[in-house]
Amino acid sequence: MTETWVSTLAQGKGDLERASTAQKVADMLRERVLDGELAPGLRLSEEAIGGALGVSRNTLREAFRLLTRDRILVHEHSRGVFVRTPTGEDVRDLYAARRVIECGALQRWGDVDEVRRDAVRGPVEEALAHGAKKDWARVGTANVRFHRGIVGLAGSSRLSEESDRLFAELMLAFRVVSDPKRLHMAYLPLNREIVELLNAGDVDRATGKLREYFDLAEADLVVQLEEAQR
Repeated sequence: MTETWVSTLAQGKGDLERASTAQKVADMLRERVLDGELAPGLRLSEEAIGGALGVSRNTLREAFRLLTRDRILVHEHSRGVFVRTPTGEDVRDLYAARRVIECGALQRWGDVDEVRRDAVRGPVEEALAHGAKKDWARVGTANVRFHRGIVGLAGSSRLSEESDRLFAELMLAFRVVSDPKRLHMAYLPLNREIVELLNAGDVDRATGKLREYFDLAEADLVVQLEEAQR
């Protein structure tokens, strides 16, 4: 009996190997979104990406399917696969999830080592430096790293992986807005204040400031998305 189901498992070995590679490809493309390299509305070429990565068309299509499930890509019939453009409703849903995840993770500040704390502090300094140079795209990328650092305080790889899916979708929304300076400039002082409160050991006030950040950022991003898509 055992040999029967083991033999049927062996028949799926090829699919398993392909799925594993497809997940790696999906992760690589998601990182490009997080880095701001893939813009909303961009059509993805199977030939170009498959050739660059040396993967089969079936593997690439599985990677596209995974990213479509995560709302990073969208398949348009007879047209191809495109990087998705988030809506205002998407943003509201994203921030609802982020409030739960990040405010909870921030409560772990007193229990973690300096390496994890520096993963929160460092990106704020980077963002301030980029802001001084008016490099708002890099401010946005550093801002995502700041929030990835906050999630990292929880010490859960599963939570970090799920949050990366949310952050990738959020980066697409950032790329749509017409005024990135307006989007990011107001939040640089808030981020710095959050870090200062954390360094002072006032985690509860820092968490309250993070909630204030989310309320302001959500409202502003929704308005800018709606303006850009009219």
